[in-house]
Amino acid sequence: MQVQQYLKLSVLVAVLTIALKTAAWWWTGSVGLLSDALESGVNLAGALFGLAMVTIARRPPDEDHPFGHHKAEYFSSAFEGALILVAALGIGWAAIERLRTPQPLEALGVGMVLSLVSTAINGALAWKMLRAAREHRSIALEADARHLFTDVWTSVGVVAGLVGVLLTGWTWLDPVLAILVALNILREAMHLMWRSTAGLMDMALEPEDQQAISAVLKGFASPELRFDHVATRVAGQRRYVDFHLHVPARWTLGEAAKLRGEVEQALMRALPGIRASIQLLPVNVETRFAEQAAQEVQAQAQAQEDTPEDAPGAPSPLTPPTPKEGQA
Repeated sequence: MQVQQYLKLSVLVAVLTIALKTAAWWWTGSVGLLSDALESGVNLAGALFGLAMVTIARRPPDEDHPFGHHKAEYFSSAFEGALILVAALGIGWAAIERLRTPQPLEALGVGMVLSLVSTAINGALAWKMLRAAREHRSIALEADARHLFTDVWTSVGVVAGLVGVLLTGWTWLDPVLAILVALNILREAMHLMWRSTAGLMDMALEPEDQQAISAVLKGFASPELRFDHVATRVAGQRRYVDFHLHVPARWTLGEAAKLRGEVEQALMRALPGIRASIQLLPVNVETRFAEQAAQEVQAQAQAQEDTPEDAPGAPSPLTPPTPKEGQA
């Protein structure tokens, strides 16, 4: 299944679990089950937005976006994190109100059965989605899967609290557990929002991916060939690597291009789908990035400013320059 198909399935499951959990809350009056139903509503909104962002991410490059739309998935993760944050605040508010005005709970057995059924459905789907997210390298799918797992643990906690109410008769356990659920949801929201922000900042590839790239380049390196300025980044499902390939100056352009193609193919075998940008240079030529050159110029200017006028070798404005040999 593709990422879009999983998200469509997530939408259908969210609608089903909302119906089950809302019915459970209606019969029992449990604020814990209400919090569970609210989180399923967030699941639905997140899945719909994630589906929209994944659809945008699959668009081909255009004139305004020549490098594609792959980063759209990060907006899905941030949006879902924000929705979870709002849900956590709503759950916390409802729980505090219930602590202030306790109410008896009814038909707990029916409510717990409905909650456990929806939990089983969410758990199975979340497990499948998380595996697919790793396979497709989709942060939108991962965000939805992790949100579903949060929903699963929320439901388990709510049912455990209701069992405690049945055994002890302490109705305050229900809102207290809802507050704990809200705190757990809040933690997941912050994690998702951090992941999306980090992705938009062009983070480097995972350490294992960088090691795979290094292994490929070492396989081609020789006294006549070397690689430097290796930089990696990830954008949604797409991975990129940029570096310089130094070849002997006597090589023809055709020979250098042939080697570059072999390196690209080796990288794609090691990391399927990676995009490599390789700059060819003679072995004895070093290039500098604009930022590095500007820093060097600034450092030289600062060194001149910091040099005291009376330092040895420094010219004095009061001392005329020494005439050259042969001059009067």
